[in-house]
Amino acid sequence: MSRTKSALLGALVLLAGASGTAVAAVPAAPAGIAAIPCTVDYKVQNQWDTGFTAAVTVTNNSAAKTSWAVKWAYAGNQKVTSGWNAKISQSGTAVTAANETYNGTLATGGSVSFGFNASYSGTNALPTSFTLDGVTCNVDDGSGGGGGGGGSDPSGRVDNPYAGAKVYVNPEWSAKAAAETGGSRISNQPTGVWLDRIAAINGASGSMGLRAHLDAALAQKGSGEEVVQLVVYDLPGRDCAALASNGELGPTEIDKYKTQFIDPIAAILADSKYASLRIVTTIEIDSLPNLVTNTGSRATATPQCDTMLANGNYVKGVGYALAKLGAIPNVYNYLDAGHHGWIGWDDNFAPSATLFKQAATSEGATVDDVAGFITNTANYSALKENNFTINDTVNGTSVRQSKWVDWNRYVDELSFAQAFRNQLVSVGFNSGIGMLIDTSRNGWGGTARPTGPGATTSVDTYVDGGRYDRRIHVGNWCNQAGAGLGERPQASPATGIDAYVWMKPPGESDGSSSAIANDEGKGFDRMCDPTYTGNPRNNNSMSGALPNAPLSGHWFSAQFQQLMTNAYPPL
Repeated sequence: MSRTKSALLGALVLLAGASGTAVAAVPAAPAGIAAIPCTVDYKVQNQWDTGFTAAVTVTNNSAAKTSWAVKWAYAGNQKVTSGWNAKISQSGTAVTAANETYNGTLATGGSVSFGFNASYSGTNALPTSFTLDGVTCNVDDGSGGGGGGGGSDPSGRVDNPYAGAKVYVNPEWSAKAAAETGGSRISNQPTGVWLDRIAAINGASGSMGLRAHLDAALAQKGSGEEVVQLVVYDLPGRDCAALASNGELGPTEIDKYKTQFIDPIAAILADSKYASLRIVTTIEIDSLPNLVTNTGSRATATPQCDTMLANGNYVKGVGYALAKLGAIPNVYNYLDAGHHGWIGWDDNFAPSATLFKQAATSEGATVDDVAGFITNTANYSALKENNFTINDTVNGTSVRQSKWVDWNRYVDELSFAQAFRNQLVSVGFNSGIGMLIDTSRNGWGGTARPTGPGATTSVDTYVDGGRYDRRIHVGNWCNQAGAGLGERPQASPATGIDAYVWMKPPGESDGSSSAIANDEGKGFDRMCDPTYTGNPRNNNSMSGALPNAPLSGHWFSAQFQQLMTNAYPPL
């Protein structure tokens, strides 16, 4: 936004992108004008006939604060209905957002973000002025720092690429979804584009290649901001603890990974034609956590994971990908961080963060190449378990001792992602990193969804009767029976969370139920066989997999229909 004379007059500027995102902005004063005491970035991220979601970022340019309150007034009948990261109250048209106990400190130059949902009817006019502790603020013109998507770092990246942006709808996935009975209800949702072999870069088996997707994203973009979500997934010796998603590269083919996979992707993403896109890359799903949990003397160890730990090619490959892609100013790297039912245990939690730091500082990468982390990709862990907490006891027995929780310190993805973010910052990642949570298949709705806690006859009846996640074991991962679509993709849904995403496209199989010959390097994993009685990684439980599944990544109509039937929130 240009800084014009109108800025000195405090003129209000309203911006609206093609996405419908609205931003209230008063341009900051030009150089030489007295410093502004605070800036506020207010964005309407989503809007529908009766309500909207807004994200607010406040930057303090005056003396440091130990508490704060932001105030504004609406011109219409907007009513805040719920909020996060701030205590929000409303009297008539006047709204006050005050700090929570954990975010009252606001340093000079520091920022804090919060968000809320609100109702309205008629028009949703944007607020025209804001105050911070009674002092009138200008509204950020997009050139300053701060969280919530309004600020940027020296590379030009914003704090949260999802804030204020549309997200690319993959036309290939959308067509498959729309062709299903009832699929048009979700076929316009954004999903990840999986680059899972070298041939996928140019387009395998007649499918769209990377350039075709980026060109389509430019066409969808219009005049607003657009995020494109890519899954970068072809490490040497990929998926060492499973077979369904084994890759095409052998354990020692690190040079081929670099020169024939990462380098060509980087060359395309660096094309100036695509500089206006916000490109989110999710780096090597299910790779680094395997080196923590499935190696050495553990019962879950595999020879393949021991090999990858010994040769270092997972660490080298991830580091190289982060460095090459992180050098492109409009690329945002999110590193895979498993899920709570994998690294939520005490002996996995901190070691995983340490290993991620090692990978993020190898092969020329630095922590600045990491925008954040993603959890629950291609998994089913419930976002929030409301019927029990990790601190509950039943007849003196901790929930942690239940068979389902099994001494894990987390019971759902949201609590895990927020805690793991803090752990990652503690080992040296930037304090501004954000988390993504894949909610494509963790809704667990339908008739089997509990409506309250289980019976208190034992800790197991209490947990099993109340948990939304209906899997037989938290380690089950393949085409799970009873699963449903989770929260729809959305930006800034909770503290520390950049977005809920559907990185795993619903309806794409996790793996085949029986061996199927193929040229994609994909093996047959018994965890995808509904008759399989398990292994140490799922405590020798039944697999819980759906029958008649095709190869991983191929369309699985029966699963797609089940996901819609059991969606929560319901469709």
